[in-house]
Amino acid sequence: QVQLVESGGGLVQAGGSLRLSCAASGRTLSSDTMAWFRQAPGLEREFVGGITRSGGTTRYADSVKGRFTISRDNAKNTVYLQMNSLKTEDTAVYYCAARPNTYTITNYESGYNYWGQGTQVTVSS
Repeated sequence: QVQLVESGGGLVQAGGSLRLSCAASGRTLSSDTMAWFRQAPGLEREFVGGITRSGGTTRYADSVKGRFTISRDNAKNTVYLQMNSLKTEDTAVYYCAARPNTYTITNYESGYNYWGQGTQVTVSS
C-alpha cells in the first residue's frame, strides 16, 4: 500500500520559513513526478509546485514563485517544500502528491494518483 506522509507544518510568523517533507512508503518515487498542493479554508485545493522525477525541472504557481522551492532526494524517497518569506495568505493545509511513471508536471489534481493526508501551515501576522 502506497503511503505519502507529510511533516514539518506548524505555526510561523509572517516573513518566516518552514520546510515540509513528504516521505513515501510502499512505492519508490524515483519514477514519479511529485507535486505540492494546498487548500485554504473555504477554497479549492490549488497547485503550489511540482518537480520531475530527476529533479531537473520544477514549476511553481505564480503566488509562490521566488519564495518556495521544491526538491527531492530519491535515495531517501522524500520530497521537500522549502517555504521562505511566508505570508498570511500561505495559510493552508499542504498536500504532497505523486504522478506515477511520468516525465511531466501537471497543475491538475486529477493527474496525481497518490496523496498524503496533509499538514497544516499557519502563518500569523
